Amino acid sequence: MSSLVLRGATVLTMNDTLDVIEGPVVVRDGLITQVGGAEPPGVPTIDVSGCLLLPGFVQTHVHLCQTLFRGAADDLALLAWLRQRVWPMEAAHDEASLRVSTSLAVHELLRTGTTSVLTMETVHDTHAVLETLAASGLRATVGKCLMDRDDAAPARLKQPVSLAIDEALRLRAAFDGAAGGRIRVALAPRFAVSCTRELLEATAAVSDAHRMIVHTHASEQRDEIAVVRAIAGMGNLAYLADTGLATPRLCAAHCVWVDEQEQALLAERDVKVMHCPGSNLKLGSGLAPVTEMRARGITVSLGADGAACNNRLDMFDEMRLAATLQAVRLGPGALPARDVVWMATRAGAATLGLEEEIGQVAAGFRADLVAVDVSGPLVAPSADPYSTLVYASRGSDVRLTMVDGEVLVREGIHQRIDPQALAHDARIEASRLFARAGL
Repeated sequence: MSSLVLRGATVLTMNDTLDVIEGPVVVRDGLITQVGGAEPPGVPTIDVSGCLLLPGFVQTHVHLCQTLFRGAADDLALLAWLRQRVWPMEAAHDEASLRVSTSLAVHELLRTGTTSVLTMETVHDTHAVLETLAASGLRATVGKCLMDRDDAAPARLKQPVSLAIDEALRLRAAFDGAAGGRIRVALAPRFAVSCTRELLEATAAVSDAHRMIVHTHASEQRDEIAVVRAIAGMGNLAYLADTGLATPRLCAAHCVWVDEQEQALLAERDVKVMHCPGSNLKLGSGLAPVTEMRARGITVSLGADGAACNNRLDMFDEMRLAATLQAVRLGPGALPARDVVWMATRAGAATLGLEEEIGQVAAGFRADLVAVDVSGPLVAPSADPYSTLVYASRGSDVRLTMVDGEVLVREGIHQRIDPQALAHDARIEASRLFARAGL
């Protein structure tokens, strides 16, 4: 049995009363066993003095397969971005490029304090992503993308319903619960534009039968909503509800354009919403009504989306944007810093259905932790810890990242990944992928 003490930090527990504690955090066999109190003798220690120690960030909407597309799909609106750039590149992926793309994402996520993700991958070769994640140390819930329509989509990205569902279930059988439970498998219909009613209804049935998370996109951009209305004769969220998908297991990315009736539906069905402000800005999609959705009791968490539409996977960027964009919409204080940190931790854990395991620094929880250095002049004097994290800190301030009690980043240095070798491999695989895609 392995034990470790993290000493010297100010601990943001993110418990129900948002207790802030000065004292040690003791980890044993991947679990937190003590917060505060006397430091146990004879246990190895890591000094994180000058840091805020808090639960690792939970990003609930990412696309690891798109990390190799960074800088190759700029300055386009959503549907053109998909059809002209992202879909051709996803179709061009092979196992080697998917492994490197995943590793490139994992490097940035862990380096900047993210310990858990919900990710939608591409249609094919998702086993390569899952194998890479299992070896990486990151906690991940992964869905192979499900698509069966859209004339503009490459043939390799469209599968008959039975094949798509069968492949998703085979991945579940092979990987769900892998790596000591760090890896889980979800269902991931891309969005209503690229899925037939038959596929959406089949996804709902499988989710009901196996209690699987469903990860999709919804109401991100007005043109998308118009296409769905033309296909289905109703709004996006009403259509998802009509196909049986609107349950507490549905995780809907974006929800930028949701009116009061649609927000009421989200709240009534306990659908989880993932807010991706950086991506929404870069694609020109709009500003989501986050404050209003949270006021209705909707669980709203955060994600960077993908490097193809954000170029960064840094949760500090997303937290700052989440707060400041609601201030633009509704005035300063519309989304306070402590609420944003809650979204990045507790709401993310709830979205994944892991609220009893991660998202708090508390005895019995998984030791998924991040230590953020707040001792330097760029964040001084750090009068309020939540304000410091949201408005002043950046990913490079992360001193330590831990998942299941294993230190994966220490003093900014990855313990499992060689960054220079990874960057070299990424350039090679990206060049090959672009050539295969004809870009």
